[in-house]
Amino acid sequence: MIAWSRWRPWLGALLWLALALPPLRHATQATMTLQMLVQIPMLAIAGWWLRPWLPRRAADALEAWNGGGISGIVLASLVAMVWMLPRMMDASLDNPWIALAKFASVPLLVGLALAVSWPRAGFVVRGVFLLEVVATAFRLGWLYRVSPVRLCSNYLLDDQQRLGNVMLALGVAICLVLAWKLVWGRIDIDGARGNRA
Repeated sequence: MIAWSRWRPWLGALLWLALALPPLRHATQATMTLQMLVQIPMLAIAGWWLRPWLPRRAADALEAWNGGGISGIVLASLVAMVWMLPRMMDASLDNPWIALAKFASVPLLVGLALAVSWPRAGFVVRGVFLLEVVATAFRLGWLYRVSPVRLCSNYLLDDQQRLGNVMLALGVAICLVLAWKLVWGRIDIDGARGNRA
């Protein structure tokens, strides 16, 4: 456990770099499904793993702004939604500056923000966030599945519909996992509170 926590930020930086380099960047942008459900989440994971490198002074400065983890989770949600919009997915392929903005903002403003905020968030805040994740999966999945026109000029209509199907399935899977956790799992509220200390 100690070894993992020591190496995790290095792995996060390595993952971030690997995703930015052309071979893996092009591979993870080859389809809408890969860009939205592989590249963007992996960038967020890279940012999450960078949490131990956040300077103590910066963490203390964020404490007053990020009470209960709410501000950080809202920020992460808004930034993630921007990069899930078809227009921004297209723009990140066509404009190098927008691609740079994606590769900077997703790790720092989504992954790192969630890493700082999630341990401080209570049961209700976490629940609202997870419900919004499910709702977003269903909303976008339905939109991509039923839209008769291409929403991204860089991807074909069948790719868009495939993403819609995968997102609907993902929404169902998350619902099942959450239902299982609520019915048969153990929700450690006190443990979450202890992490905030």
